[in-house]
Amino acid sequence: MNQILITEKIYVTPELKRKKSIFRIIFFLSVFFVFILSSYYIYAEYDRNKSEQVSRQLLAEVEDTTSKNITENDVMVILIDNDENLDEAAKHDDEPKPDTSNVSSTYTTSSGESYSTDAVITIPSINISYPVLTETSDKLLEISVNKYWGPNPNEVGNYCIVGHNYRNGKMFGRLSELVNGDVVELTDLSGRTLKYKVYNRYVVEPTDTRCTSQLTNGKKELTLITCTNYGKQRLVLKCREV
Repeated sequence: MNQILITEKIYVTPELKRKKSIFRIIFFLSVFFVFILSSYYIYAEYDRNKSEQVSRQLLAEVEDTTSKNITENDVMVILIDNDENLDEAAKHDDEPKPDTSNVSSTYTTSSGESYSTDAVITIPSINISYPVLTETSDKLLEISVNKYWGPNPNEVGNYCIVGHNYRNGKMFGRLSELVNGDVVELTDLSGRTLKYKVYNRYVVEPTDTRCTSQLTNGKKELTLITCTNYGKQRLVLKCREV
């Protein structure tokens, strides 16, 4: 019996105690870091969902605006096409008419940054639809996709849109699924929707901005840009009106 006790005392050496203490510290640190990472992921997902709600609200407001503009335009067409109302329509020629070419409301972020909507982009094949904000910044990219460069929507030139590549598929998270021939729709704030077809896709370095060139040979184009390869490069999709 004494021999067993002596053996156990010899076996539990100071070195072994030190190793056990180190393992215990490593274990608690691992648990702590897992908790921190989990909390960060949950908060990030919550923040993205909150931003997504803002984007959905903006989309609903833009759709209401464009629907109203379409109705007003249709009413004017009916009045002009109806012979019995030509005289009545002529009476209102000098009256100011609503400008439906670029109707937009101004919003403000929690940090005080002002922005407005420029258009709505819809990609049926990956089931997304987002308002395009008129400016681009880190804060605005959290809310929705942003106009990066180019003319007014659906005009001659290269209308460039940037968006985050979220793993949950939101914003431009599924942009990499598009292939040549897929259709992208852009609706401006007057309610006009044009269809564009993907004709090229490639990856560039963040400093390569040649994809934003406005040399389109008189055609209407869209360029969609998002991050790829863990943010180290940019995925570019070129689209042309069909």
